[in-house]
Amino acid sequence: MKRDDKYYMKIALDLAKEAFSSEEVPIGAVLVGEDGEILGMGKNSPIHQNDPTAHAEILALRDGAQRVSNYRLPGTTMYVTIEPCPMCAGALLHARVKRLVFGASDPKSGACGSLYNLVDDKRLNHRLSITRGVLEDEARELIQNFFKMRRTGRGEVPKRP
Repeated sequence: MKRDDKYYMKIALDLAKEAFSSEEVPIGAVLVGEDGEILGMGKNSPIHQNDPTAHAEILALRDGAQRVSNYRLPGTTMYVTIEPCPMCAGALLHARVKRLVFGASDPKSGACGSLYNLVDDKRLNHRLSITRGVLEDEARELIQNFFKMRRTGRGEVPKRP
């Protein structure tokens, strides 16, 4: 089986659905090594962990760093359902992640090209390559459904095809 960007993004979407079911903002993240091995995974859980830094990307980075026993993660790719915020974009830079793949853009707080572009700022000593829009419709539908449910009390986690 060929493992491509969609393969890993589907895993991130499943993690986001788990976050949705826990009433957390539905964002999932998967950190993958150069050989295609999954090194870390995370789903948003700041509410349940009482931790404002418990974003999916941060948890995936922590998981991966523990697994490889290094705070630097060169050569890795982060798959995340929604464009990272400034905190998460900064963490990706500090970890020296090589590549970022995300589903839907976040025009309100995205720091990878939408509102800010921290990951490609030439003033910083590290930059990431970015692939946008992988399974974008699914990622956008999930987060929009979540906020619709929060506002109206109606909405559901979309089923995986």
